[in-house]
Amino acid sequence: MAAQEKNAAGVEIKLFSSGSTAGALRELIPQFERATGHRVTVSNEPGKIMLERITRGDTGDVLLTGSTVIDELTQQGHVVAGSKRELARCGAGVAVRAGVPKPDISSVEAFKRALLDAKSVAHTTSGASGMHLMRVVERLGIAQQVKDKARTQPGGLVGEILARGEADLAVQQIPELLAVPGLDYVGPLPPELQITSIVSAAIFSRAAQPEAARALLQFLATPAAARVLKASGLDPL
Repeated sequence: MAAQEKNAAGVEIKLFSSGSTAGALRELIPQFERATGHRVTVSNEPGKIMLERITRGDTGDVLLTGSTVIDELTQQGHVVAGSKRELARCGAGVAVRAGVPKPDISSVEAFKRALLDAKSVAHTTSGASGMHLMRVVERLGIAQQVKDKARTQPGGLVGEILARGEADLAVQQIPELLAVPGLDYVGPLPPELQITSIVSAAIFSRAAQPEAARALLQFLATPAAARVLKASGLDPL
């Protein structure tokens, strides 16, 4: 960051982000604040809930979520056209409680068997990975079986359900699984069933701090930030 940015009076930046970046932001936000003197308040929600909230009129300075959500909000006029920066790819995966045998999920049939063998399955209802899982189990013909043993929450880290011993297996975006202590990451969904999203950042049309918002976007696109994103389970672009 330029010295003049750091020496300028710090302002408060409102950042709306989805769950896949929560782990990385815990490290990145303090770095940015120390470098610039700005303060960042983070509102973390699933993309679907965030989209509804912003569509109803809520706003901030920077939006960090899936590209499709940003594109839709840009069309609605909530996000500055041309401000989007694509940062990383994000896929979904599977985790179990630490120390228990890891199921085979290397193929479609193996993943199907893992879901059927699990006594309970944790997933979100409003997050991208949870909604995708519902489409997958419908396609595999096991929707009712999975529904009957699902342990769900609207958003947040479903790995916490697993860590508490309330489920045998969790399906969520990989960074969200890696963010929860007490879990063993099994691996990504089979390629035929994978859902890959592009995590991007953009500036709100009604941003109260547009200059600081641009500084945050520039910071998130640096090689140093990319290393943190990668360590959290994202695949930097």
